[in-house]
Amino acid sequence: MSGNSFGKIFRITTFGESHGNSIGVVIDGCPSNLDIDLDFIKKELNRRKPGQSEITTSRKEDDEIEILSGIFNGKTIGTPISIIVKNKDFREKDYYHIYDKFRPSHADYTYYSKYGIRDYRGGGRASARETIARVIAGAIAKIILRKYNISVIAYVSQIGDIALEKNYKELDLNNIESNIVRCPDNETATKMIELIKNIKKEGDSIGGIITCVVFNVPVGLGEPVFDKLNADLAKAIFSINAVKGFEIGSGFNSVYMKGSEHNDIFYNDNNIIKTKTNYSGGIQGGISNGEDIYFRVAFKPVATILKEQNSIDIKGNEVIIEGKGRHDPCVLPRAVPIVEAMTALVIVDHILRNKSSKI
Repeated sequence: MSGNSFGKIFRITTFGESHGNSIGVVIDGCPSNLDIDLDFIKKELNRRKPGQSEITTSRKEDDEIEILSGIFNGKTIGTPISIIVKNKDFREKDYYHIYDKFRPSHADYTYYSKYGIRDYRGGGRASARETIARVIAGAIAKIILRKYNISVIAYVSQIGDIALEKNYKELDLNNIESNIVRCPDNETATKMIELIKNIKKEGDSIGGIITCVVFNVPVGLGEPVFDKLNADLAKAIFSINAVKGFEIGSGFNSVYMKGSEHNDIFYNDNNIIKTKTNYSGGIQGGISNGEDIYFRVAFKPVATILKEQNSIDIKGNEVIIEGKGRHDPCVLPRAVPIVEAMTALVIVDHILRNKSSKI
């Protein structure tokens, strides 16, 4: 299996399966002499981990990291960083009933068809548990971004048909962690939480949208033609489990506008070039222009539901399948730090392409 690495200079390789011994990441190209804030990494993992609230899976994992290489006396030493998290609360028996069956909208059929074998325990490599590795690497990327005063902030802006209509500039983003759904507007968050609870009672699942904003991005990140910053962001985000849509800036709404309405007009603000509007989403010609980068990510409903569904087994026989075990009725709250992590990885990689490898 190829395709387990991401990035050009700040490059990560993840490994491990949902119900295997551990999940891990190797980070290559991280600058030396960087202070590693282990408490911050743990805080980021806690935002992603299962069992954190009544609207997430009940699987209990401490997600404690074990550093194998690349960090000495709390600082990076320029060599590959290797970090693992041991899996503890796995229950293989929850998946025995689907060892020879293909779950609808899962990777079961495609993995089996491609490789001739699959790890049916929680989806194996296709499980969202793999994203632990991304959040670890993303936390280290965020530590690097602190040196440039760049911040990456994501939040839940829609669950089902309940949408937060306000622009990110109208919101107090400090409120994101004030509720279990990670929506910065508490009134909307209450409605979202109630909807997720009802969906959970039905044994079903539901999707939604996460909005992400990158503040204080310098001009000049991104490489034409195939390594456009927005193209790399799109690839990073689409690599996350359950993502079905990505739009940056005005996105699909731009089709309703004329060029005279959509163009971001430049002006000089004390010798700093800015734009009066930001329909471009902070990127023009694939290169950052100094404005906020903002985009939206659509997540489908979680594929595993506690309802009977028709399916096929590996011999092509028709079967009835029903989800068992512990699953998220809605992945959005736990996906927020994953979106942030993949975004931070892209921004850091492009910063290092523009600079030397020393902080």
